[in-house]
Amino acid sequence: MEWYVDNSAPIYLQLLEQLQLRIIAGVYQPGQQLPAVRELAADAGVNPNTMQKALAELERLELAHSKRTSGRFITEDEEKITALRKQLALREVRKFTEKMQQLGFDTEEILAMIKS
Repeated sequence: MEWYVDNSAPIYLQLLEQLQLRIIAGVYQPGQQLPAVRELAADAGVNPNTMQKALAELERLELAHSKRTSGRFITEDEEKITALRKQLALREVRKFTEKMQQLGFDTEEILAMIKS
């Protein structure tokens, strides 16, 4: 998975979202150790402090945790990962539905297009 950042939102929030996507997509497995901050920052082409801020937020959301001398690990709580996956999916569905309604489609028309 490639990293991407733009000027649409704070970079650390974009990185956080991409880390979350990597977790729910299985790129980072439950219990897996994450690469070091500097390695992640270099891969994403961002300042290590920015990546650290994204990782701190990931920990605040309890999707990762630090072990003092061993590094940072993805949560082993698969229910939390499943809940995040559902939450992000619902957000995307809402955005899609709102956009389609702005284009003048009603719910039945939207469902018909999805089914076809």
